[in-house]
Amino acid sequence: MNVLKILIVLTSHSQLGNTGEKTGFWVEEFAAPYYALADAGAQITIASPLGGQPPIDPKSELPDFQTEATKRFFADKALQTKLASTVKLDQVNAADYDAVFYPGGHGPLWDLTTNKASIALIEQFYNAGKPVAAVCHAPAVLLHTKKANGEPLVKGLQVTGFSNTEEEGVQLTKVVPFLLEDELKKNGGQYSKGADWGSYVLKDGHLITGQNPASSEEAAKQLLTLLQKK
Repeated sequence: MNVLKILIVLTSHSQLGNTGEKTGFWVEEFAAPYYALADAGAQITIASPLGGQPPIDPKSELPDFQTEATKRFFADKALQTKLASTVKLDQVNAADYDAVFYPGGHGPLWDLTTNKASIALIEQFYNAGKPVAAVCHAPAVLLHTKKANGEPLVKGLQVTGFSNTEEEGVQLTKVVPFLLEDELKKNGGQYSKGADWGSYVLKDGHLITGQNPASSEEAAKQLLTLLQKK
């Protein structure tokens, strides 16, 4: 069997709106999928809009949010070195990969949502029948993407993502540029959610979305299952 080649795309955005606080990607949402995919033998490339070291959301480094995957990441010097030199997103060719995975954190709301290279990349993957996966805030990357027929990519598809009630829970409803749940619905996505902070993943065709950090590992496992059926 050929080695699976998977692209992981992280945010380069570090400012949490006008709060003066920092944001970025959420460690659990990168680490859990990375190890699930790498342990299954996948070859992984990490990219970001600016290349180099993507910003880590400092809150995701707090003790309350540590899991087996994050502990493994913080002890994994090789992966930290790899993370420090991500490829620039506009230098990535979708044809070189079998699937793409977008971890969340609040950062993607500001940069990846409207990033032209990201939009083009997702459309190339999706319209070629290759799996596209995104968790937590990262389904925002789908908002400006189109199917081959010109309709919004999520139109008519079962999708999830960070819910309005979860955004209220972290008290950032007034800080974020938009509410992801609302925007997915506006684009015609068939949005649904599970319990706040619980694992909830939806697969519709070759689109996989996860609701929150707890959903990230399951989303990666569903991605693997999809790829192994091909």
